[in-house]
Amino acid sequence: MARKAKAKPEEARPAIADAVPPPEVIVVGSKRVACDGVGGALGHPRVWLEMGEATYVECLYCDRRFVLKSGSEGLENELTAPGVYEGSHGH
Repeated sequence: MARKAKAKPEEARPAIADAVPPPEVIVVGSKRVACDGVGGALGHPRVWLEMGEATYVECLYCDRRFVLKSGSEGLENELTAPGVYEGSHGH
């Protein structure tokens, strides 16, 4: 009986997130952000996103990419309240 060689997960297929650029990149100071599409009636339900150990997170609805500010630890405080991002269209 011959065995098939299994591909390593990282070799199985290229990362899709790196293949398609996000429609908008927003630099933030907190690892926890909220997104509602900032489109009024054209937006989407507000979702809370957490980066965890990564330095960015993407919205599942609108594909916006929230990137942690360079040199920032991503800790929340009263200036970067949970769910607030410092983009030009801030909440």
